[in-house]
Amino acid sequence: MSKRWVRFSHAGNTQFGTLEGDNIQVHTGDMYVNPVKTDTVLNINDVKVLMPAQPTKIIAMWNNFHELAKKLNLADPAEPLYLIKAPNSYLNPGETIQKPPTDDKVVFEGELGIVIGKTAKAVSEADAMDYVFGYTVANDVTVATILNRDESFAQWVRAKGLDTFCPFGPTIATDLDPTTLVVKTVLNGDVRQNYPISDMRFSTQQLVSMISADMTLFPGDIILCGTSVGVGSMKPGSVVEVEIAGIGKLTNDFK
Repeated sequence: MSKRWVRFSHAGNTQFGTLEGDNIQVHTGDMYVNPVKTDTVLNINDVKVLMPAQPTKIIAMWNNFHELAKKLNLADPAEPLYLIKAPNSYLNPGETIQKPPTDDKVVFEGELGIVIGKTAKAVSEADAMDYVFGYTVANDVTVATILNRDESFAQWVRAKGLDTFCPFGPTIATDLDPTTLVVKTVLNGDVRQNYPISDMRFSTQQLVSMISADMTLFPGDIILCGTSVGVGSMKPGSVVEVEIAGIGKLTNDFK
């Protein structure tokens, strides 16, 4: 049975628990290893919801959806193509994505995040799901005009690593089949993205296995699966919502 885990601040303390309706069943210990249920229940409206994990790194895919590759006339990659989102970019649900001090084009990218639950190094594809704790929602914000501004060097990390440029949450949902999920991104009330995870080039198992062959993945680390068609720019004063049924809705303003 799927559970939705949240991290939150309450009465000056950071805690975690499972979300059931508007109620949080508080747990203690380690979210990833034998969390212990307590008798305390809090209403979500009485706490500040935080990003649900504390990653050592967030790895973000490029060109991982067939439909977007077709639109951009990109060949299928032989292996995952990825970058790392800088830790300064991590942002809590409900907080503000900050406009850079330029008028460069800033775009939203609604994505599914795979949350690692135990240390993974060179795991096989067959065993990969044993290392997946659950799934979250993310917005891979990007300054599009920085990317190829210098012809000698594509600036992926800079374009995607600015302060506040990786909100994620509000929950981590366990025991879901990612191939059944749909990512919906809404900008100022207009649906801009609505695409199925089943269109991914590399599956969850393949991503965990192939990336863990390159670098060790630790509990709380997140693999962003990449995005599909419908990516667009957002103007200051916008509100962007990324929603995946079964996980939740991530809402942030941009100003």
